[in-house]
Amino acid sequence: MDRQEFIKAKRIVFKFGTNILRGDDGYVSLPRIFSFIEDLSHLVRQGKEVIVVTSGAVGLGKKRLGLESTEGVALKQACAAIGQGKLMSIYETGFDTYGIVASQILLTEDDFSLRQRYLSLRTTLNKLLELGVVPIINQNDTVSTVEVHPQFEHMQVCFSDNDKLSALVASELDADLLVILSDIEGLYDDNPKINPNANIIRRVDEVTDDILALGTDASEGGRGGMRTKLKAARMVTRFGGKVLIANGKIPYVIGKIFNGEEIGTMFMPQTEGLSDKKRWIGYATNIIGQIVVNNGAKKALMDQKSLLPIGVVDVIHEFNKGDVISILDETHNEFARGIVNYDSGSCRKVIGSHSDNIMKILGFKNYDAIITRDNITLL
Repeated sequence: MDRQEFIKAKRIVFKFGTNILRGDDGYVSLPRIFSFIEDLSHLVRQGKEVIVVTSGAVGLGKKRLGLESTEGVALKQACAAIGQGKLMSIYETGFDTYGIVASQILLTEDDFSLRQRYLSLRTTLNKLLELGVVPIINQNDTVSTVEVHPQFEHMQVCFSDNDKLSALVASELDADLLVILSDIEGLYDDNPKINPNANIIRRVDEVTDDILALGTDASEGGRGGMRTKLKAARMVTRFGGKVLIANGKIPYVIGKIFNGEEIGTMFMPQTEGLSDKKRWIGYATNIIGQIVVNNGAKKALMDQKSLLPIGVVDVIHEFNKGDVISILDETHNEFARGIVNYDSGSCRKVIGSHSDNIMKILGFKNYDAIITRDNITLL
C-alpha cells in the first residue's frame, strides 16, 4: 500500500497531543491550532468525516491559574474544569470561521465500559457526522473518579490517556484512519533524543512486541508517550483501520499529509477484522476480576474454544456475572478477556471441576462454560 492509497479515507479521527497545542512558552499556540482547523475544514468540504480527540484542558487551566504543576487529582480536575471551556471556545471559534459546526463530547471510562452507554455514544457520534458536525472529544478529567476511589485500586482502566481514547473512538466508529499528531516525527529505530543517528521508520506492517519495545515514555506535560501511541496503533490496525503518527509542529502538517507528502510513520491495517462486540470485550471495558487458567485451557482458548471450569486454577478479585474479566495463563500473563457467566464466588467453588458437576456444586447451572467462546477476545 503506497502513501496515496494509505491516505484514502472517508472517516478520520485526529488526535492532538498537549505538546503540539502549546508553544515553547507553555501557553496555547493559537496559530498552530487554527492551522489545524483550517486544514480540517478543507477535509470536511471534500466530503470527509472528521473527529477530533484533543488534549489541553488541564494545561490551559494550569496556565490560567499561574501554577507550576498540577500534582494531585483534585488540582488536576480543577484545572480541567477551568481549561475545558477555553479549549472548546477556541475550536468553536475556529470552525465557525469556515461555516462548520463543532460539538463538545467529554468522556469517562464508564462511557465505554458500560455496554449500553457505549452503544448510545456510537449512535450520537454517527448522527453528528451525518449532520456534518465535527465532534471535539476529550477525557472528562473533571469528573473521572477512577484514580481516587478505593474500589478501583486493582482496576485495569479502558483508557487513561487520549492516545487510547482516540483508538477507542476510531474503533467504535469504524474509522478508516487515525492520525496521531505529537511532538515527534514518527517511530524511530532508537530514541532520537538520546541517539542522533536514530532512523525514522516510515512503514510498520504489524505492531509486534519488538515494535512496541521501541516506544518511550511521555514527555513533560503529556500523559502518553510513543509507547501508548504504539498500543493505540496495535488496537486500531487489528480491527482493520490505518494509523499515522506524525509531528504536529510541522506547519500545515495535516494538509501536507493529505497531499501525499512522506510525513510520519504509517501503520498498516491487519486482516483479522474483529467484530464490534469482540473489540468492546478486548479493549473498551474496565477490568477488575481475573481468572488464571492452566496450559491446556489456554491452548483450547487459543483454538477458539470456550473456557470450562476444569481449566481454571485461580480466581482473583471479585466480579459479577456478566462482567468482562481478564484471562491469565499460569505465569499470570494476560492473553484474553471475556464476559463471565458466573460471579467470582461461584467460579471459586467450581475450580477444576467437570461441567457436569456444576449443578451439584452450585445448586444451579447457567452454562457449561465459565466463558463461552463467542464472548472471548484473544489479545
